[in-house]
Amino acid sequence: MRATEDVVLTRDCDAAIVPWGTPVRLNQGDLVTITQHLGGSFTVVAHGSMYRIEGRDADALGKEPEANPALAGLSADTITREQVESAAWSQMATCYDPEIPINVVDLGLIYDCYARPMEAGKGFRVDVNMTLTAVGCGMGEALQQEVAEKIRVIPGVEDVNIELVWDPPWSRERMSESARLETGLF
Repeated sequence: MRATEDVVLTRDCDAAIVPWGTPVRLNQGDLVTITQHLGGSFTVVAHGSMYRIEGRDADALGKEPEANPALAGLSADTITREQVESAAWSQMATCYDPEIPINVVDLGLIYDCYARPMEAGKGFRVDVNMTLTAVGCGMGEALQQEVAEKIRVIPGVEDVNIELVWDPPWSRERMSESARLETGLF
């Protein structure tokens, strides 16, 4: 979604102040402007500040939560390591920076993603190495949590470990070509 839309919250809902990530509660009846709706979450402006509202609270905005077609047909009983890794990359590509309309994969924030069979022989553990565009990014914890939550819903995934790394440091050269074109950094 690129166009803005003004809506009145139909119920109280949790949000995080962008860019600090501080949790807050927005109130029923608040007028908010939706400025971004990507990957299931919403970026809104209200009371002179920017907030991120998770997809699970879409109904507070009068919206429906998004379906997840990338997971259709996957079964915990038959899923392979390769399918888990492919699904994890697809899921991470639905995690967007709340300030710009580019997902964490195209931003170059995901360095590695590996699925490993659990020692008990059932299910997989997914390990992800990711970084942030800046060390002091207040939304870093929220982005890590979103990546973990979206991987955790993949059938057969029993454990997710998101490791925040700073080496090598992020640079715009890590961005996909389409992300650089979108931001004018090509």
